[in-house]
Amino acid sequence: MIGEHVIVGYVSDSGGRDALALGAAITRVTGGELTVASIYPPGSPGLAVEAQANLAHAAEDLGDAYAEFISFESRGVGRGLGVLASRIRADLIVVGSAAGGPHGRIALGSTADHLLHLSPEAVMVAPSGHRPQDAPSRLSLAYVHRPQCDEAVERVAQAALRLGVPLRLVTLDLRTEDRGKLSDDLALAVRLAWESTGIEAEAEVSEGHDVAAAMDALEWLPGELLVCAAGEDAQPHRVFLGELAMKVLRASSRPVAVLPRGYA
Repeated sequence: MIGEHVIVGYVSDSGGRDALALGAAITRVTGGELTVASIYPPGSPGLAVEAQANLAHAAEDLGDAYAEFISFESRGVGRGLGVLASRIRADLIVVGSAAGGPHGRIALGSTADHLLHLSPEAVMVAPSGHRPQDAPSRLSLAYVHRPQCDEAVERVAQAALRLGVPLRLVTLDLRTEDRGKLSDDLALAVRLAWESTGIEAEAEVSEGHDVAAAMDALEWLPGELLVCAAGEDAQPHRVFLGELAMKVLRASSRPVAVLPRGYA
């Protein structure tokens, strides 16, 4: 289950604080380790000092919660977080939304965009202004009938079972495919969740003229988390979010976790 070791990409702005709060909430639930990282470019002593100052602010925000704080040199923040996550064996990278995006939605900056196309570990992005609950209320998986999503059904079902929360499998009907086929595919995914873990997943097909409308038609619980599988073009053990899943992420009002291809 993701969350055994969480690394938060921290910057001293609202997105960084959202990511920090979400990462800390996840580790409180999973009992996992929390690492807070500030990335700075090489050959920049002033920015290295600023990175340390950012971590001091993060420590103040966390209060009594325990975390390890690391400043790390890299030519790119997303690349640095990916390298660092591999080195410390973190299984989830948490980042916030870019400044200037709509409140309550996910806005991707360069860091999140890099991670969502190349990260070796699962990536979670917090919506702007998101305040996590004490515990997750439900896990939802955006389901499309393909091998990566079938893998994700088993993994997310295991996570829901361990956390003691419901699992929902969601398919978006954009009026481009036969609704009966979508429902049949979803029924097979529900069966897969049951056969692999014994959990009875909810299933929902949401219709809309586009992704945003279909996402808005769904009911979202406070504390809910949305999971997406990597796209078909993802390299093994890498995250790569396809065009449709990217639209789902941008339309989500809840944190979104993206699993690498072949995640185990």
